[in-house]
Amino acid sequence: MPAGRRRTRSDSDHCEHSQETPQAAHAWRAFAVILLALGVGACAGHLGPDTNMPRDGDAVSYQQHEALEPIMVTAPPLRVLENIEPEPPADIWERIRRGFALPAVDHPRIDSQLAFYARHPDYMARVAVRAERYLYYIVKELERRELPLELALLPIVESAYDPYAYSHGRAAGLWQFIPGTARMYGLRQDWWHDQRRDVKESTRAALDFLEDLAAAFDGDWMLALAGYNAGPGNVRRAQARNRNAGRPLDFFSLPLPAETQAYVPKLLALRQLVADAAAFDIELPEIPNSPHFAVVQIGGQLDLAQAAELAEIDSRELYLLNPELNRWATHPEGPHRLLLPKSQADGFASALAELDPSQRVAWRRHTIRRGESLSTIASRYVIDVETLRTVNDISGHAIRAGDALLIPHATAASDAYALSEEQRSVARKARFGGGGDRREVRYRVQPGDSFWSISRAHGVSVDQLARWNGMAPRDPLRAGRELLLWLPGGNATADQSNLCADAQRCIPAAREPEVRRVTYRVRNGDSLARIAARFGVSVAQISEWNQLDPARYLQPGQQLILQIPVTEI
Repeated sequence: MPAGRRRTRSDSDHCEHSQETPQAAHAWRAFAVILLALGVGACAGHLGPDTNMPRDGDAVSYQQHEALEPIMVTAPPLRVLENIEPEPPADIWERIRRGFALPAVDHPRIDSQLAFYARHPDYMARVAVRAERYLYYIVKELERRELPLELALLPIVESAYDPYAYSHGRAAGLWQFIPGTARMYGLRQDWWHDQRRDVKESTRAALDFLEDLAAAFDGDWMLALAGYNAGPGNVRRAQARNRNAGRPLDFFSLPLPAETQAYVPKLLALRQLVADAAAFDIELPEIPNSPHFAVVQIGGQLDLAQAAELAEIDSRELYLLNPELNRWATHPEGPHRLLLPKSQADGFASALAELDPSQRVAWRRHTIRRGESLSTIASRYVIDVETLRTVNDISGHAIRAGDALLIPHATAASDAYALSEEQRSVARKARFGGGGDRREVRYRVQPGDSFWSISRAHGVSVDQLARWNGMAPRDPLRAGRELLLWLPGGNATADQSNLCADAQRCIPAAREPEVRRVTYRVRNGDSLARIAARFGVSVAQISEWNQLDPARYLQPGQQLILQIPVTEI
């Protein structure tokens, strides 16, 4: 029942508890006709609108109720009529309107946001196209938890319903989780996937977070939403400042960051817009009030090109429903499920059941050569070291020449994995590096590197470097990661090293780096750090290649095996 309307005991309640007997049916129908003729709404909840129900202070209605009570005891309650629910709306926007529960608020900040939407009437049309895949599921989850359905509009504020949205603050996905909060709410991030983009898992985590915030702020959703954006600690500190100054503690009175001061009004403006879009000359594209996708259990790792073929859908659509997947296959450790268009789910499940298990994922066999390490093998096959360890049941770093490793690999060409991390990188290349006066250079991150040090060495800005690589400037850089840089000289024929501050750390874009195995004899005064810096490798790599303890001193004359990237032009 909507908030603000309390149900009181009335004739309808009385009828609900009366005894239904077949002998009274005829008498009841006759009695009802007489009452309707007199204009009296006995059991108004069943026979007429609420305006005909007895009201406090209405002496005539009350006396009639008292006089007729003995007869009404034997009347049938007509429970079937009372329990009939309204026809479900065909459009999801109407379903959302019916579930509005936040208070209606007037404020200049809300008016400002409404003016923006009114000036950009095509914005909601673009958002609706993206939202259609996810909106029904989110609304259903909100209803299941009995939360305000305005919260289904929050991903519009956060990400414009783009599951690949990534902000300068390192937030990702529909609900824009930052890494720390994501870990608190059980969202995993690794080489294979980023669950901040997982439609089901991120929605579960976001609603858990919102429920926790609402409880922390005693059910004040304005403060809870502010906490979602700025963090609950910042809201508490703003309240403390106002409390000490004797000022109000409501959202609109708090000294919050400018972004948060606009954040809650954006949602409240969207609430008004969805409530009456015509008033703002905006047309909301109709979105069916029915499930867009189904969850299909796949029972193990599956190549995504294979999955798209079995489901008879485009790989882009497969990734948009499963945007958490970074690579060409599902995560080897699960969750072993895919979201698929509802119309395709049954056919996919049947086709998958008939698929030979050996065709689910392709594998290469790699025989380890002397001097190779897990990191060099992983780099060669464009896979992470942890995955190599997992699939080959290796607990440490030690491997032995002559042994074989299994290497998972894609079954199709890279363009068959439309929104994999690799293909998103290609799209960034087309967007940022397409000019003829710039050339792509790949840089391998070294221990101690930062966005600032790399950008300064190559004469670009930190923001450019982060944007080229789909990252935020504060993201941590992992040693061994490759970064794309777009440097002057796209039409030049000069040596590649002229475009990079350190040629040994730059990788030709056209091919994977070749590695030269070098034997180095330790000299007086050498240390692992000095040798690593000289050859453009890391201390950890040298230690791994030679099974060394980094804490122990090197001895003059000691021989080390080094694997040096060779740049060929």
